[in-house]
Amino acid sequence: MKKDMTVPCEDGLINIRVGAIIMKDGQILMVGNKIRPEYLYSVGGRIKFGETAEEAVIREVYEETGVHMEVDRLGFVHENYFYGDAKTNRGKLIYEISYFFYMKVPENFVPVSQSFTEDEHEEFLQWIEPDASIMYYPEFFRTELLHPEQGVKHFVTDGRTQT
Repeated sequence: MKKDMTVPCEDGLINIRVGAIIMKDGQILMVGNKIRPEYLYSVGGRIKFGETAEEAVIREVYEETGVHMEVDRLGFVHENYFYGDAKTNRGKLIYEISYFFYMKVPENFVPVSQSFTEDEHEEFLQWIEPDASIMYYPEFFRTELLHPEQGVKHFVTDGRTQT
């Protein structure tokens, strides 16, 4: 089995990740779990060594929704510094590079959650409006998905000052 693209670096970690932008009827499909119910996050996960970002997002979408989807286009590249909250990385500084792809959503798309967190907690899928009051990540989806553009945008989020 190929390993996730997570690399130790000093006292922290470097992650290379993909995220899927799955939109239907003005809503976006997000993921949550009962261990950390205070926020949702994008469908997706870490790239495995030897995969391209597009291969990884197609695999992650299938693993998390049970549906094979094609990539429409790359929408965002996100550099993100944050502190881990999973059992394996709690309190560690993580530098994550994410590629977010708009997916071609089938007309008859009915997702079925079948995924787990790295701590083996069951995840659930939830449709939300981009401007929903619930906390979700990445935060730039709130504004960017209201009026999607054709180009690729780059975002940097730096949570190193928060402890």
